[in-house]
Parts: sequence; structure tokens; C-alpha cells
Amino acid sequence: MLQKERLTLIGAPPSPYTRKMIALLRYRHIPYQIIWGNPGELLDGEGPLAELNIEPPKPVLLPTFLMRDDSGELKTVTDSTPIIRRLEKEYDGRSVIPNDPALCFLNYLLEDFGDEWVTKYMFHYRWHFEEDADNASSILPLNHKVNLSEDAWKLFKEGIGKRQIERLWVVGSNNITASIIENSYKRFLEIMQTHLENLPFLFGYRPSSADFAIYGQLTQLIGLDPTSRAIAHEKSLRTVSWINGLEDLSGIEPENNPWIGLEELPESMKSLLQEIGRGYVPALLENSKALEKGDETWETEIDGSTWSQKTFNYQGKCLQWINQEFYTLTEIDQKRLLNLFAGTGCEKLLMKEHKK
Repeated sequence: MLQKERLTLIGAPPSPYTRKMIALLRYRHIPYQIIWGNPGELLDGEGPLAELNIEPPKPVLLPTFLMRDDSGELKTVTDSTPIIRRLEKEYDGRSVIPNDPALCFLNYLLEDFGDEWVTKYMFHYRWHFEEDADNASSILPLNHKVNLSEDAWKLFKEGIGKRQIERLWVVGSNNITASIIENSYKRFLEIMQTHLENLPFLFGYRPSSADFAIYGQLTQLIGLDPTSRAIAHEKSLRTVSWINGLEDLSGIEPENNPWIGLEELPESMKSLLQEIGRGYVPALLENSKALEKGDETWETEIDGSTWSQKTFNYQGKCLQWINQEFYTLTEIDQKRLLNLFAGTGCEKLLMKEHKK
């Protein structure tokens, strides 16, 4: 049950965002307890947490945190990126946000890339291939309840597999876009292999929120799904080892392990930005256009092939937030970033109409 002295969150092992936040809490030495399950079921009128009298989140997202509002009342809070920034204000020390404003923005961009694009790798590999879909359909019900009866397990397995496979098109995964997603994943792993030859984390010698965002997705791609796991072992053993270590960084002393300067980042960071500019940037921009026109779906060319998917309000907000973060910077820091972004495609994200 809820204990006042500890932060409480509800999540699930196959949720990359749950894994992102648990690893971050461990690193930051923030006392917490994780309750495995569905927030809607746990908090509703007959659920084991119903006595807390807390309204479940709408929509139900993982993880769901139970946090106090300004009046001291417990509320459900979702969305890992703003939660991380809130925790920075509420808990001192072991920050995951670089203090250099330009590096801070780069961290924000890469965290967004992990949460919104690397997750496409995860969803595609989990449900596009028959072997992977059967594997996930078999395991996920047992994550919900390990002692399910055999009949309930079979019913749960069939239902979750059918539902998730039918949702592939929503995130842009289909037979046409499969090669775009798979080639991007392989290039990403190769970039990470090179980057980790020089640095143990994205921005130096201590982890950032972007490290944890990418880690969360990779716990599934490397830890649960057979096809993407085999590719990772072939392309980047350093990345495989990296996620094993990121699970618990509570023993790292960040004061002795600094972030490096923006201008000191290795060439592999430029390669990663080029990968972002190659796939995620055109997707964000086309999704934004569709929102402006009121279109329910959109289509564009990514990496020489046609990409089509459902329009997402949230990713429209992601683009707005990226611009808000950028245009709060000084002109000097903006120029530092634009020098880094030149020729990567990431500069196209920065839309002058968002400038204050």
C-alpha cells in the first residue's frame, strides 16, 4: 500500500516508460515503491487501491505516479518527461538535466527522440513479426498476473495479440514502412556502438534523462523481443552491455563523473542527430501539418519510401515543446546548437513562428 515517505508509481515490466522511470529513480536515490498492474483496475471502485479515493488517469498510461498537488492531495500524474522535471525541483542532487543550457536542450531533444521514435522500433519489432508477436502475446498476460489459469492465459494471449497487431498501422508500421523502421534501428545501433567506444553515456560520464529514455525502449528491444534482440547482439554488443548497467546506476557518483561540453561531443553525436533528421524530423513536421489541416492521417516520404500513419495530437505538442525549449535559450546558445545541427536535418524542427 501507499507509504507517505516513498514515491509511489504504478507500472508494468513490458512498459518502456516504466523501466525508464524506475532506473532514473534508482540513479537519483529517490525512495519509491512500484506497484505492478493497471492503474485503472487498481484505483477503481473495487481495486486494491480504491481506498485512496484517487481518480484513475484519463487516458490510462504507464507509469502512473501518485503525487501530491499544491493542496497536499494525492493525484495521478502521467507523462515521464514533465515528471522528470518536477522531480528535479522536488529532490536535490544527482540531476539528470545538464546545467549547460545548450546541452540541456540537446538532452530534451534526444529524450523526445527516445520516447517518440525509438518506441516505433519497439512496437514494430514486437508485433510485426509472427515469432515476436507470439512471444509478446504469451509473456504479457503473465506480467499482468503470473498465476493466471491456463484457460484465462489463452484467452488473454489471443486478445492482446489481436488488439496490438491491429494497432500497428496507427504508429506507422506496415509492410511498406517496415524497411524504414528496421534500417533506422540498425543504423541507430551502429551509431551507439561507435558512441560508446568514446563515452559511457550520451553526454559524457554521467547519465541524463535522454539516456534513461533510450534505455527504457531498449529494455524491450533487447530484453524481451527476439528479432530486435538478435540484431542488437549482431550490431552493438556495447549497447547490450550498456542497458544492463543502466538498470541500476545508484552507485555512480555524478560529482566525479561530469558531462562534457557541447563542443566536445564526439562525431557520433552528429551521426545520431543525422538519424533523427532522417526519420523523426520529417514525421514530426508532417504530423504537425496534418493537425493544422484537421486530417486524421498523413503521408510523407521518409528515407526514400512512403510513410503513412494516424495523426497524433501528442506529437504535435512534442514539436511545440521542442521549439519552446529552443527559443527560451539565449542567442549565443541557439547559435551553438545550430552549428551542431547544420546539415543533420534537425535544424528543420526549429520553426520561426514559435519564436517569442
